[in-house]
Amino acid sequence: MAILPIVCIPDPILRETSTPVETFDAELKTLIADMFETMYDAPGIGLAAVQVGVPKRLLVIDLQEEEDADGKPVKDPRVFINPEVLEESDTFVPYKEGCLSIPDQYADVLRPDRIRAKWQDAEGGWHEEKIEGLLAVCLQHEIDHLNGVLFIDHLSRLKREMLLKKLAKGRKDGTIAM
Repeated sequence: MAILPIVCIPDPILRETSTPVETFDAELKTLIADMFETMYDAPGIGLAAVQVGVPKRLLVIDLQEEEDADGKPVKDPRVFINPEVLEESDTFVPYKEGCLSIPDQYADVLRPDRIRAKWQDAEGGWHEEKIEGLLAVCLQHEIDHLNGVLFIDHLSRLKREMLLKKLAKGRKDGTIAM
């Protein structure tokens, strides 16, 4: 396994629409393992393949919401290949989102609080599930990446520009890594 470099804005690959995964082989499993290692190292709770420079419809999520007896997060890794949102609720909730490709920047984003999604696993098998809460938010955020959309695209122009100026200032003064 390897920790992969995370692509950050303004890299144009983040605006590409990712292509479907068609081959479920050892190379795909290696990429998945590397993506988990990269996400845990960052640290983050979700990572799309395009964020490591691979514009394929693949993402990994681990909310790590549970803790063991020692207070360490219990890993619950989930892989979503060729994911689609089939339905979404009419109820939207705000959630403070961040992104490994937009370091140290956070903003409230409104998203449906419940979705029904389908996806393939690492073996190519299909799954369908009703999803809610943080997992629904995270899955929608990562699917956005597969479509070339960033969480800042859900913000008003003013909020987006303020966030990008803050990011540029942090990069310039060295408080935010590239």
